[in-house]
Amino acid sequence: MDFPLIAFYVFAAFAIAAALGVISARNPVYAVLSLVLTFFSTACLWILAEAEFLGIALVLVYVGAVMVLFLFVVMMLDINIAPLREGFARYLPVGIVVAVVMFAEMLTLIGVLAGRVSTEMSAVDPAAAAGLSNIEWIGRTLFSAYLMPFEVAAVILTVALIAAMMLTLRRREGTKHQDPGSQVRVRSGDRVRLVKMAAQPRRTTRTGASVETAGAGGEGSK
Repeated sequence: MDFPLIAFYVFAAFAIAAALGVISARNPVYAVLSLVLTFFSTACLWILAEAEFLGIALVLVYVGAVMVLFLFVVMMLDINIAPLREGFARYLPVGIVVAVVMFAEMLTLIGVLAGRVSTEMSAVDPAAAAGLSNIEWIGRTLFSAYLMPFEVAAVILTVALIAAMMLTLRRREGTKHQDPGSQVRVRSGDRVRLVKMAAQPRRTTRTGASVETAGAGGEGSK
């Protein structure tokens, strides 16, 4: 069994273990950290399989962007997040373990790529046959031979995004909506009004002394 095959099994084991941690962890912070490790291990598998574009896209898009969105959604949920914000030290061990595993996977991947000779790449691979890297071959092919399908897919995704926004922002009875235009045009005079109240009449206490009380615009005397 050669070293790349051993690295493949190691990356796959970490990806499966981290994926199980995502669905079994009751703490959302632990689940997010496990998901980060799952994405990173899967990206290492793609790079090991000579699909560098998929691996880099997985790291940049999912680990760098989607995970931020997940954290934002977790913080927006109607849950008691006070215990999550307190005690940063208790999340530190899990974070250190995830960081150490990711660093070890990076070193292993670098060792595999350094020991791989370009002539050993499969001749069936069109990128290897053209003498180009995987990313360069995908870029040239995508924007030359498959430019029209690429543009059509972009239009479909844009239409889907606009439709999702329209369905979310549609007017429904019993829901509250905000009017950004009215909020921008608001003035302080429309929100705050100063009222001057007249003094209240005298009243008699139990001791027989008369007390005069005043409102917001008057003065009280005894």
